[in-house]
Amino acid sequence: MVTLAIQAGGQSSRMGLDKGLVELGGRPLVWHVLSRLADLADDHLITTNAPESYIPLGVRTVSDEAPGRGPLTGLATALSSAKGDPVLVVACDLPFVEPALAAGLLARAEGQQAVVPFRNGQPEPMLAVYRRSCLPAIRRLVDEGEQRVSSFYRYIELRRVDDPELSELDPAGRSFFNVNTPDDLAQAERILAELSES
Repeated sequence: MVTLAIQAGGQSSRMGLDKGLVELGGRPLVWHVLSRLADLADDHLITTNAPESYIPLGVRTVSDEAPGRGPLTGLATALSSAKGDPVLVVACDLPFVEPALAAGLLARAEGQQAVVPFRNGQPEPMLAVYRRSCLPAIRRLVDEGEQRVSSFYRYIELRRVDDPELSELDPAGRSFFNVNTPDDLAQAERILAELSES
């Protein structure tokens, strides 16, 4: 069983409101992620500290174990709440995530504790696959005050997916376009319009 865990528990400080519910093309950002990737998983959940706001989506919601303690805590919440293993973890602000890329990450998860894209040598931890066996390392670092998601990578079996593989899985390169600001949202509207015309 595979779990799709959409992370919507961030502060959204640059957007000024709950980012997962910001509308793109008349639909919340989180809906775009869910509609693109739902078929890849048997179990779906949204991590959010405003669960009542996500009720209309009809998806199970889970609040952070320790709200406000950063994205590493959010990842721990997703893994501990997942019914499946592996867990496909995706940020709510990636509306153009390519299903073929997500499927490719899942396909590489055999024998690994995590499968993480690296673009230009830098990890993309919020579009990645994790096993629940990562939890002990994550929780140990959370207890030490760590917040960065990539901080536990050195303690696990990690499969990197670097630029050449990423280009094969997502030739258009839109999967990592994230909506952080109103300007990003305006650009996303233009991309969505182009996609609907093609």
